[in-house]
Amino acid sequence: MLTVSDIADDFDRPCKEVCCGAETCFERPCVGDDLDTASVPRDKVDSSLLKMLHGTTTLGFMYQGGVIICVDSRSTMGKYISSGTVNKVLTINPYLLGTMAGGAADCAFWERELGMRIRLFELRNHIERLSVAAASKMLANTLASYHRRGYDLSVGTMIAGWDLEDGGKPALYYVDNEGKRMKGNLFSVGSGSTYAYGVLDAGWRWDLTEEEACELGRRAVFHATHRDSFSGGVVNVYSIGPNGWRKISGTDQTLLYFNPANPYAPLSERHDKFTPEEEERRKQAMLNGVFP
Repeated sequence: MLTVSDIADDFDRPCKEVCCGAETCFERPCVGDDLDTASVPRDKVDSSLLKMLHGTTTLGFMYQGGVIICVDSRSTMGKYISSGTVNKVLTINPYLLGTMAGGAADCAFWERELGMRIRLFELRNHIERLSVAAASKMLANTLASYHRRGYDLSVGTMIAGWDLEDGGKPALYYVDNEGKRMKGNLFSVGSGSTYAYGVLDAGWRWDLTEEEACELGRRAVFHATHRDSFSGGVVNVYSIGPNGWRKISGTDQTLLYFNPANPYAPLSERHDKFTPEEEERRKQAMLNGVFP
C-alpha cells in the first residue's frame, strides 16, 4: 500500500536527467524526445489522422431590408449525432452575427475572440462601429496566419451585419480556415449547402419582403435537412437590419414537414388525396403532439 513516506521518497529522489533545473523533483518518465508537431512537414503527416468528420447546413443572403441568416441545429461526427440543439449562429456584437460550420470549437472560439478584438479596436480608435468588411478581414487574417504555419483549423463561416456607411447598408462575407474571404449576396456552407442552393437560386430576389425572405431561408434549410443526413434538428432564422439582429423563429424540422396549414414536405411526398375525414384526423393528431 502506498504510504506518505513513499510519496516523500519520490520527491527526494534525484532526477536521472536534468528536467527542470531543481535538485529534487519527480523522475521523468522513460520516453523519447518530445515530438514537435509544428516542425513536421504537412506532406509527411497522415491526412487520415487529421480528417475531421462534420456536417451542417448554414446559409445567409442579403435582400432590400437587410440580411437573413438561417441554420440547422444538428451536430454530427460521421454517422454519430452528438446533439440536435446546437446554436450555430454566433453573436459577435449587436450588429454582427457569425455562423458555425466546420469544427464547433474553432468557430466558437475565434468568433468570440473576434468580438473582443472589434470592441477594443472601436475603443482605441474612437469609432462608433467597425464595418463588416473590416471585421471579416480581421478574422481572415487570423485564420490565414495559422494556416501558413501549418496549424490548420476547421472553419467555414459567414460574417453578416449592418454597416453605417452610405446611410446604412447590409453586408455579407464568407471566411474559411485558409484565410479565404469573399463578399457576396448569397452563401450556403456545409454538407447540405447544395440542397439549400437549389431552393435559394429558385426563390431569391433583391426586393423580397422580410416575411418572404425568412420563409425562403427557412424552406431552403428545411429541404437540406430533409435530404442531408448530417443536417437536422431545429431550423433557426435570424434577421439583421438597421437596428441590429433579432431571432425570428426556431422551428423543428418535423413540425415543418407535417405543418397542416403550409406543409414543407416535397411535392413527391405530399398526401393531397386524403379524404376530408383522414385530413381532419391528421390535423387533430398534430394538435395533440402526435405525428401521423
